[in-house]
Amino acid sequence: MDSRDRDDQGRARNARPRDGLGRPLPYGADGVPRQPEGVQRTPEETLAEAQDLLDAGRPFHAHEVFEDAWKATDGPERELWRGLAQLAVGLTHALRGNGNGAVALLERGAENIAPFREKPPHGVDVAGLERWAQALAAEARERARVMPEVPRLAR
Repeated sequence: MDSRDRDDQGRARNARPRDGLGRPLPYGADGVPRQPEGVQRTPEETLAEAQDLLDAGRPFHAHEVFEDAWKATDGPERELWRGLAQLAVGLTHALRGNGNGAVALLERGAENIAPFREKPPHGVDVAGLERWAQALAAEARERARVMPEVPRLAR
């Protein structure tokens, strides 16, 4: 018998509760509710929900919102959502004290959104997010713990 947690389709899913930064807690502990997966949102709804989660100190959850948009999008904008998800995970790593992970994801996310700088879709402040990611990556290279500002997604 398989002891791993599984969803209705038989895919492995960890059912342990999580803290606000997505770290697993012991079974039975009070955790932060998870974001439901596979939710279809408009781009505006995605940005608003992700910004609310970022403002609440839950970048891991914001990443899950961006991941839904990334997986549901075809075409060039797919990379925008992927990059935003990577920026949210980079922030998560920074807040967890994982400087190497933060630098890698922040730089990758900034690189993925960069092609949208000239004509940013949906009001996304691509240039501002790139500056924010580069500054946080530089700080994470220098310090074990950082106190990042919450990024503003839209102008």
